[in-house]
Amino acid sequence: MAGQYHEPPEELPSGLRDLTRILVSLKEEIEAIDWYNQRIYLAEDDQVRSILRHNQKEEMEHAAMALEYLRRNMDGWDEALRAYLFTEGDLVAHEEHVTGASEETVAERPGRRGEERAAGLGIGSLHAGTLNGSTQNKEGQG
Repeated sequence: MAGQYHEPPEELPSGLRDLTRILVSLKEEIEAIDWYNQRIYLAEDDQVRSILRHNQKEEMEHAAMALEYLRRNMDGWDEALRAYLFTEGDLVAHEEHVTGASEETVAERPGRRGEERAAGLGIGSLHAGTLNGSTQNKEGQG
């Protein structure tokens, strides 16, 4: 369990530990979907493929439930999901429309390494204690 944390878990508030649990669960569901994808591709028996597809769809449901929980309970998810889900066309062009900046413009911002941003390695803001619209340090002060 401790392997899922990058900070001492005993120093993290319970709400943040729950968010970590759901994020880890989401990763596991996505990984299971990929495993089923590979198994479906290689299965020779039609009945085996049918069972594997059924199981894979259940993993997709679990992943969707985890995403919905995150949308409701972790800052940034609602905005990001509303901006990108169920859109049409090129997603990079859509991002440029949503943010008003091209990849080149974002890569040139001060404090950002262009090659990391252009390669999609940016992970967003990691402000300490950002939970449900509040930003607090470990002592609970804003």
